[in-house]
Amino acid sequence: MMALPTIVSGGLMVAVGLFGFLTSELQPAPKTALIPAGLGVLLIVCGVLAFNEKLRKHVMHAAAMVGVVGLLGGFTPLIRQIAKGDGFDPLKRSAIAGELTVLISAVFVAMCVNSFIQARRARKAVGGE
Repeated sequence: MMALPTIVSGGLMVAVGLFGFLTSELQPAPKTALIPAGLGVLLIVCGVLAFNEKLRKHVMHAAAMVGVVGLLGGFTPLIRQIAKGDGFDPLKRSAIAGELTVLISAVFVAMCVNSFIQARRARKAVGGE
């Protein structure tokens, strides 16, 4: 069951967002640094709702979509840094936040895909599809 891993992934994303916001090189910190935290809150809500058997399938598909958004969106600070033309510094705080967002999201989406495959196999074994 993916409810607990979804909540953990959401918590990690909230931590990344807070890290990016609170340690930003720019002052005042840009509100966009909190985007991973917002995605994390959505994952936590999805994880909590996934404990309800009737909602699980739909909520977990929504959570997987949030993970895909995090995966793609995590590249934004990296691309922005490269586009400025100053070179790429993977240890810059915004880059670290982007890298962590990509990593957490990629692992979460992979876990979701695996869970979906296992659920389909289980339904087929029971004769559901």
